[in-house]
Amino acid sequence: MSNETRLPLDGVRVIEFTHMVMGPTCGMILADLGAEVIKIEPPGGDKTRKLPGLGIGFFRSFNRNKKSVVLDINTPEGKEAAVELIGTCDVMLENFRPGLMTKLGLDYDTLSKLYPGLIYVSHKGFLPGPYEKRLALDEVVQMMGGLSYMTGPIGRPLRAGTSVNDIMGGMFGAIGVLAALRERERTGQGQEVQSALFENCVFLCAQHMQQYAMTREPPPPMPARVSAWSVYDVFTLADGEQLFIGAVSDKQFITLCDVLGRPDLPAEPRFATNALRVAIRPELLDVLGVILKDHRVEELSPKLEAAGIPYAPIVRPEQLLDDPHLKASGGLVPMETDDGGMTEVVLLPLTMGGRRPGVRQALARVGEHTQEVLSRLKSRVSA
Repeated sequence: MSNETRLPLDGVRVIEFTHMVMGPTCGMILADLGAEVIKIEPPGGDKTRKLPGLGIGFFRSFNRNKKSVVLDINTPEGKEAAVELIGTCDVMLENFRPGLMTKLGLDYDTLSKLYPGLIYVSHKGFLPGPYEKRLALDEVVQMMGGLSYMTGPIGRPLRAGTSVNDIMGGMFGAIGVLAALRERERTGQGQEVQSALFENCVFLCAQHMQQYAMTREPPPPMPARVSAWSVYDVFTLADGEQLFIGAVSDKQFITLCDVLGRPDLPAEPRFATNALRVAIRPELLDVLGVILKDHRVEELSPKLEAAGIPYAPIVRPEQLLDDPHLKASGGLVPMETDDGGMTEVVLLPLTMGGRRPGVRQALARVGEHTQEVLSRLKSRVSA
């Protein structure tokens, strides 16, 4: 690979003992950025590969650009091979239940004595403290960490519609890896990095915690919030289509009314300023609702865009597979799947030097790289 095409983490080797979403997300980020990531799967493969229902897309979404090696770490031979392989790696990732890696002798304290330069990343439910031995799920910590309360209507806590803490927990794990690699350049020493679902969720709600600390008034859930802006809502248009529209200044309100063919509205004293409009917001929304019910999304959207008014159609996940911006910006790319088919996958939401870190290899089949990786290890050990 030429210097022009080398990725930032080229030369970094990662071994991954993970399943589900959090740990695999961390490994995928590192792999996308150029690390060689070796995913250790049990005989028969990671059970995440075969999840039904809402979990059916987990494996494809978070395991690209990795190699698959099958090892039974519950056997002496499998554990011995795993320990030797760990010794060839810069980073180890795990996200199993509390105490399991210690029971297997694959915990940080044990491995760091053998490999002091190892960076060991544990993806946990909770950081050290009274809760650390609890089992956690994304939904559990959303309830505990304030997110479900802030998302649903009063009295109806509602989890976010995707695995926000699992995914962001993996992101923070990857951030920890990058920092630990940088520190190892100075000290020569590895370290343990811990990323946790609960603390991640609390970080997401930090702004609401500070709101209370500053005002001593509990922040209401988002559906019950008092908006700072008079026009900042979802409206129902013709044929039941919905569109979010935001006008967050007096100038934008005037512009919006011009677009809607109602330049008379801002001239009314009751609608003259944002503060006055907020005071009678339900009345204003009713007025705008009557006007908007005769507009079509495809007709109104380009006018709002040309006028610089924030707007958004209510898009379902399946519609994003055909999103023109995602396709044009390179955010959706083809990937060969482990069954030989093809699918479109979402890349990391960043560019580096104008390029998107992308798909470099097909999604690994169960154990596809076992012989390649372990034969290399054995030849190194015997040399």
